Amino acid sequence: MSFSPEGYLNRIGWRGPIEPTLATLTALLRAHIARIPFENLDVLLGRGIRIDLDSVYAKLVTARRGGYCYEHSTLFGAALEHAGFRPLLHAARVVMVTPRASAPRTHMFLSVEIAGTTFALDPGFGGHGPLVPMPRVADRIVRDGNDAHRFTRRDGEWLLEAEIGGVMTPLWMSTFESESPADFVMANHFTSTWPRSAFVERLMLRALTPDGRRVSLMNRDVTVARDGMFEKSQLKDRAALRALLSSDFGIDLPEVETLRIPSVPEWM
Repeated sequence: MSFSPEGYLNRIGWRGPIEPTLATLTALLRAHIARIPFENLDVLLGRGIRIDLDSVYAKLVTARRGGYCYEHSTLFGAALEHAGFRPLLHAARVVMVTPRASAPRTHMFLSVEIAGTTFALDPGFGGHGPLVPMPRVADRIVRDGNDAHRFTRRDGEWLLEAEIGGVMTPLWMSTFESESPADFVMANHFTSTWPRSAFVERLMLRALTPDGRRVSLMNRDVTVARDGMFEKSQLKDRAALRALLSSDFGIDLPEVETLRIPSVPEWM
């Protein structure tokens, strides 16, 4: 199977022009994140994650599933190339809850240059990631609805921050050096198989719904954000998880009713 621009654009519901401009870049990124959810179900189901383009396209486009950073960035990078952009691959250290010294370079994102400005594109970060291209300019806050993000410089690297609870909070750090696909094959293997990896230990999902909600799930804890307001709840059982996946993520997997989450012993 090869990448089909028509199939991808149909998956994200895009009917606008395709040209290498900032307007197109912004619209494509927003449409991608809105239509293709973030999820690590296959890791917890023991299926493994393949990040070659054919496998990613088959899962995220043909099977209408979601994925995590390697899958999202691989697919979005292919779409950008077909649109006439020249995307670069980058690795980052996620420092939301882990100090930089303890955070491996396991996050994948993209960048493109337009009119002399480098824009970071992060379709696969999940809950607090930006929905728009981020100019790599220090201390410029980019506001998008209720979201606010900025880059700052720290220890010779670029630090992406998001406003969470009124406080600018670190998300990830990167040198922005270009990486090769082989680097991410190794990182993906580590992320999806190391017993202490967050993706192996925990269920993590995020979806944007057509009615304007941002639905995030960490294990059994559900957070629904809308118009700056937050509603929290907890899933009762795996049947409730399957129902949520169907209603808000567009995914129906009977297998999740036997899903094992190592960090939630009562679901084992």
